[in-house]
Amino acid sequence: MNDPKSRFLNTCPVGCNAPLETTGYVLPEGALLRCSACGQLLSQCSEARYWESMQEFDDPQGTLPKVGSEGGRLRRSKKFLDQIAKLLGQPPGKIRLLDVGCSSGAFLHAAVKLGFRAEGVEPAPKAAAAARAAGLKVYQGLLQEAGYADGQFDVITLFEVIEHLQHPQDLLEECRRILRPDGILLIGTGNTGSWSLAAMGAHWEYLHIAKHGGHVSFFNPGSIASLAQQSGFSVAAVRTRGVRFCEKGDCSTPVYRIAKAAGELLNVFAAWLDKGHDMAIYLRCVKQA
Repeated sequence: MNDPKSRFLNTCPVGCNAPLETTGYVLPEGALLRCSACGQLLSQCSEARYWESMQEFDDPQGTLPKVGSEGGRLRRSKKFLDQIAKLLGQPPGKIRLLDVGCSSGAFLHAAVKLGFRAEGVEPAPKAAAAARAAGLKVYQGLLQEAGYADGQFDVITLFEVIEHLQHPQDLLEECRRILRPDGILLIGTGNTGSWSLAAMGAHWEYLHIAKHGGHVSFFNPGSIASLAQQSGFSVAAVRTRGVRFCEKGDCSTPVYRIAKAAGELLNVFAAWLDKGHDMAIYLRCVKQA
């Protein structure tokens, strides 16, 4: 367990100001902590380890799909984008989209290809440079530094961003400022209410900072809803997908194949019950025009 003074997180990032409890999910950085109010899970990693891990994952490849998997990535992105267009009631060509934490631009590329007026923000220099080299419009830096105008965008996306933050409410409030009234904020993150966490516990690789740099704060549908309400948003829709009973390197090949098949069979039920480990939350911006 790290000295609390050296930890990157010492209070619930949702802002509950409630006591933190020690869980049985033991990682190399220490047991995960749980907010006694909202159930948010927190890593005990040190501030030094956090920043070290963020540097390790500044990679030009970033979110770009591996060769041969481009079609699957485009199909997944299209599902998000179709839902955005449905919620906004507008065709893609009229939707101004900002992807915050866009990495090397995989989702941005899909949005542009499907006709959205899309641009991005990415703090990691190598990833941002790769996105710009691919012809995408990307600001390299933090969202709060970009100087966007009030109400400039119809939709903002945050994929694999919010689990990195000490104070996510600050980011959500800036998103609210630059969104139009009734605009959409889409957050993609892991779901600690999932069957995957229940099955694998601390073996779920999403929790491990060595495999997912900067992952220190882990949400469930309830904690996201609480954060949204505090930040001036309402929940428009929650979607989850994915069930995993073991990670590929933690079991034999035959066992992994059986577990993978079982997870695929249960995925439909997980989606109905919000028990999938990949979570997408569509939030509606609540403010007057």
